[in-house]
Amino acid sequence: MWHRYISVALTGGTVEIKIGIQHVNREIVLESTESAADVEKELLSSIGAGGDGVFTITDERGRKVLIPVGKIAYIDLGEENARHVGFGAV
Repeated sequence: MWHRYISVALTGGTVEIKIGIQHVNREIVLESTESAADVEKELLSSIGAGGDGVFTITDERGRKVLIPVGKIAYIDLGEENARHVGFGAV
């Protein structure tokens, strides 16, 4: 009797981040490979720089997004999830 096994590898997880900007109807939505704790730490250090600080985040494709801290209305950090790669049982 042949048994098929599930082979699953966890690759770098992503966090969905939604950023609301003051006086703008659309929010910025991106996925980052940074952990939610790292994103929060970066945001707090940007806020600590004063009203003229810039919040910088890099998405999963390596693109940088720069946002003036004084214009941020809110940030929604989604749940961290790992990507599953492999074969499922058939």
